[in-house]
Amino acid sequence: MRLKTLGASLLSLVICASANGQTQKSTTRKKTSSGTAEQWKALEETVAEQQKQIDELKTVVEKLAAANERAAAAGQQASEAAQRAQSAADQASQTAQTAQTAAATSEKDAQHAEFSAAEAKTAIAKDSEKTSANVQSMMKSFSERIKNVGPFSFSGDIRLRGEPFFGGPADESQVRNRMRFRLRVNANAKLSDEFSGGFTLASGDINNPVSVMQTTNQMSTRKPFELDRAFLEYRPHYFKPLMLTGGKISQPWVSTELVWDKDLNPEGLAQTLNFNLEGTTVLKRVALVGFELPFAETAGVSLNNKSIVQTAVYGGQLQTEWRLAEWLKFSASTAFYNWHLADPVAFAVATATAAGPDLGLLRLNSNGNQNSVVTTTGTFIATGQKVITNAQFSSKFGLLDTIGRFDITTPAEKWPITILGDFVQNTKACANVGNILPAPANTALETFAQSRNAVCDPHQRRGYWLEARAGKSQKKGDLNFAYARIFVEREAVLGAFNYSEIRQATNVSQHKVEAFYQLENNIQLGFTGFFGRPLVTTTSPILENTLKRLQFDITYKF
Repeated sequence: MRLKTLGASLLSLVICASANGQTQKSTTRKKTSSGTAEQWKALEETVAEQQKQIDELKTVVEKLAAANERAAAAGQQASEAAQRAQSAADQASQTAQTAQTAAATSEKDAQHAEFSAAEAKTAIAKDSEKTSANVQSMMKSFSERIKNVGPFSFSGDIRLRGEPFFGGPADESQVRNRMRFRLRVNANAKLSDEFSGGFTLASGDINNPVSVMQTTNQMSTRKPFELDRAFLEYRPHYFKPLMLTGGKISQPWVSTELVWDKDLNPEGLAQTLNFNLEGTTVLKRVALVGFELPFAETAGVSLNNKSIVQTAVYGGQLQTEWRLAEWLKFSASTAFYNWHLADPVAFAVATATAAGPDLGLLRLNSNGNQNSVVTTTGTFIATGQKVITNAQFSSKFGLLDTIGRFDITTPAEKWPITILGDFVQNTKACANVGNILPAPANTALETFAQSRNAVCDPHQRRGYWLEARAGKSQKKGDLNFAYARIFVEREAVLGAFNYSEIRQATNVSQHKVEAFYQLENNIQLGFTGFFGRPLVTTTSPILENTLKRLQFDITYKF
């Protein structure tokens, strides 16, 4: 375009110059009309030469114009090609963006699909868990409905035990291997806002108050299943700390088996005042427990007084709980058990007579009572038959029992630690010696004699129980281990009602180890080992071999 313009401008200048020249020459010719032919010819040649130059210039301009048009066309083509290239590039970029967007969309879709799959899987798992929970809830509800009849709710347990014995006396009189079982069924009812009650049926020797285990040694005969508890409780709504209990009741006091076997359910009345002190910093609970527990009735033998005499335990306990730290709780209790007229217990253990329980139908079973006892025996002259006519303790029993317990929470939730100590002292050891009745006078039909199993020593009046325990026995997989050291002097406790599993009730040194594993929430595997022997004293001077009693248990609770 620029070359075409330049050519046109150049042509215009030449034409103008030529015109001016012609004008000047015409003027000259007018003024010099007398010019020669040579001059005219020269002028024509000049004009022809200029015309030739003009034509050449025109040709050059046309060529320049053509070149310019070709350049413009080439530029237009190049521009169009550039536009096409740009368009192709834009299209390629758009395609790339579209592909990238599609890829991102695909990735997002894939992630969404993966999330949807995970969400679906989670939903399925939740539905499965919900369904399982619903099924379990239905089963639990059904089970609860089965366990509840009217106002009563039912529970219980079954235990199977293998129990070998090794060692003991030199004559091997304690060596044995037996199988035992236990069945208990509890029924409890809330009768109103203030009254509740219940009962328990249990297996075991009907005349053994300290064990519900039944030995399988009776030719597969039917086993007794008798009333073990029957009680009512009253909690007045106007004074909630108070609870009154009566009947054949659970032990209302805190104890170890140093004094009371845990299977013993005494009969009588109990009163509890319980005060929770959560608002205080350290002292968290104070309770007072009182009890009146009749054990036997016997008829008087005096000619002037044949009134029925009642043997009973009267006493009380002070209980306290202390929070010494977030991880440390301390419990302390002190009880006094006063046995009023305990001699009928000695007589019932010695033999069954009309003066004993159940009108003498059964002998009171116990774990080898080792308290000092004076026994009166009559012998019929004609037949030589011997009959125990009386038995009396050398001691009275006023037991002062103190228990301290530490509960320690450890960083391992399943491994709490418990340390417990129990110390008991009979404040009335040998106090009944002066009340021992002499043997009756001999007659023509019967002679009488007295014997004593051991001389009563008032210094032999103490006992202790030290125990350490770690672990729990609550949920599946729980473990529980314990060790206890037990030491009981002859007159420390009344031996008919304390721990039935140890070597003997009193005058004994005992070790106990335990291990429990919770196979299921309601199934427990257990091992208990007892290793004990009598104390060496002036009345039992021979060192006996240790009696090893092993118990292998499986217990199911329902």
